[in-house]
Amino acid sequence: MPLTNINPKMSTHQTSVKYRTLCQFFHIDLPLLISLLLLMTFGLFILYSASNNNLYSIEQQLFRIGLSIGIMLIFAQIPPFVYQRWALLLYSIGLLFLIIVLIAGHVGNGAGRWLNLGIIRVQPSEMMKLAIPMLLAYQCHKSHLPLTKNAILLALVIIIVPALLTAKQPDLGTAIILMVAGASVLLFAGISWRLVTLSGALVTLSAPIVWYFMHDYQRRRVLTFLNPERDPLGAGYHIIQSKIAIGSGGFFGKGWLSGTQSHLQFLPEHSTDFIFAVCGEEFGFLGSLILITLFMIIVLRGLYITINAQDTFSRLIAGSLTVTFFVSFFTNMGMVTGILPVVGLPLPLISYGGSSMVTQMASFGILMSIQTHRKLLTT
Repeated sequence: MPLTNINPKMSTHQTSVKYRTLCQFFHIDLPLLISLLLLMTFGLFILYSASNNNLYSIEQQLFRIGLSIGIMLIFAQIPPFVYQRWALLLYSIGLLFLIIVLIAGHVGNGAGRWLNLGIIRVQPSEMMKLAIPMLLAYQCHKSHLPLTKNAILLALVIIIVPALLTAKQPDLGTAIILMVAGASVLLFAGISWRLVTLSGALVTLSAPIVWYFMHDYQRRRVLTFLNPERDPLGAGYHIIQSKIAIGSGGFFGKGWLSGTQSHLQFLPEHSTDFIFAVCGEEFGFLGSLILITLFMIIVLRGLYITINAQDTFSRLIAGSLTVTFFVSFFTNMGMVTGILPVVGLPLPLISYGGSSMVTQMASFGILMSIQTHRKLLTT
């Protein structure tokens, strides 16, 4: 066939169709996958500097990324109706593990959050980030919307019990995320704003009771948030050094590997909870804006999948997982910049660590499953 007879537009179209067919076969949502890969690649550059050019940390993180992507692809193959069947079982196992953790949990960094199974260590609170919205979405899917009072009371029990068990470890940051994951399902299910306002009022009125049951270090974090300078060399040290790092970056930053706050060990936890401060110092306002943009592209894609979901279960769980992801990175950035109290949450897909990344990528696998199986049903 002469080369002059080849239609470039037809060739491009055929290639595009092949890519879409391949993605459909493996149940991959290409826009979401590309956004995630870009975010994690940017995160590796930040982590390399934050870990003081430690190649071993990067190798470990690359292993976690590969494992997490594999888990995401596995979760993407499972049709949404299977998650409905698993919801109660997954929640029950997670709840049982949380109870066992309180009795015989592995202590790390002053908190008993891990369950040692011999081969691996499991953090049950991470499992509940998926189990709570999954079970609530299943309950709402079976019920007629809007939810009745009894259904709402049952939903509150499903949310509050694991959240309290997680806070008891103590892990207040993850407990807040669990409550957000559950509450977002109820919001997407269409509970009345009158009830939302009433719940907000009750939370406000219960603040003195919550304060009484908080640990001393948690109280110090709240007081430090209100006035970091009250203890600049103690409780306020983290946030003061973090704001110095971000402010010193200016618009363009000091340059990659040129940050002083992290490399001179002024900034604590600079490869985990406070890694966003490293980004602000070395890449400046522009680099931070790019990072936030990548996060928001993923959120917008998640909302797109939510809007186009085919049934109540898929719509509610997709919306909850997307909102939970948004609240996770917003809370981390908020505490690092001083607009929110420090609650010990990592920056999703950026901070050094594995358990949070695995759970987060599993949630994106569920989103891909909802999107790609929807397409299969409509073709």
